Formats: sequence, C-alpha cells, structure tokens
Amino acid sequence: MIKIKNYEVIKAFGQKVRDLRTSQNLSQEELANLADVPLSQIGRIERAEINPTLSTIYAIATALQTPMSSILYL
Repeated sequence: MIKIKNYEVIKAFGQKVRDLRTSQNLSQEELANLADVPLSQIGRIERAEINPTLSTIYAIATALQTPMSSILYL
C-alpha cells in the first residue's frame, strides 16, 4: 500500500472517478484530454497512488460533466 494520509478516502475517490469515467464510455486518455491533465495522472488517481489537488479534482469533475460535490461524495 502507498503511504498516503487518509488512504481509504483517496482509494474511494479513485474508484469514483473510474466508475464515472467508464459509465460514460471514456478511456483514461479521453478523460485526460478533456480534463487537460496528464494521462499518467488519471491512472495514478484511479489506482490511489496520488492525492490530487482541488484544481485537478475540479478539472476532472468538469470533464465528466458532474458537479464537484458529487465526485467528492464518497
């Protein structure tokens, strides 16, 4: 397990991103392009390897056309 504070929250967030992305039939690459974040970062978020910033969370939520509050609701 990666040493990240509040790992379970980060893991749940990554799963939420993956679920929303796949429900919209988007690849990680498509989401990365829509959110203007590196492809590797999307993968690392979904695998709970990093703790994304609020601005990255906002960009992902916007790309997924979902309110930021719903993407954070775990």
